[in-house]
Amino acid sequence: MSTVPITKHGAELLKEELQRLKSKERPAVINAIAEARAQGDLSENAEYDAAKERQAFIEGRIADLEGKLGSALVVDPATLSADGRVVFASTVDLENLDSGEKVTYQIVGIDEADIKESKVSVTSPIARALIGKSAGDVVAVEAPSGLREYEILEVRYV
Repeated sequence: MSTVPITKHGAELLKEELQRLKSKERPAVINAIAEARAQGDLSENAEYDAAKERQAFIEGRIADLEGKLGSALVVDPATLSADGRVVFASTVDLENLDSGEKVTYQIVGIDEADIKESKVSVTSPIARALIGKSAGDVVAVEAPSGLREYEILEVRYV
């Protein structure tokens, strides 16, 4: 199984979710199943069916998280030394050369990507265009609305 890069923050979020599922969600659904069983006939017991379905979801998510954490290569941006180049986990300040709009993105793992938080997946077109470049470089990104050019203003490892 190959390793998948994830930021230190992303790994912490996955660990927190895994802990919550194991310590709170799993016991709660087990209790719900026990209560539904106590009601008698299981063949027409909607509460039992719903609890079993919830249990299957929780167990599946636990297995998924354990798999992701098991294959994760955790990268702490604060420990990076990439000589000013854009690498996984770096934060990049950009200027759109057409509009003059300035944006900031952090390049993160697939599971961490959230454009509302300015986190773009390492597999996204903009991240692929930025990787390996340095401040002052101009990159062309093929966006759904057409070709866009950005100048890299600063690369940070925070």
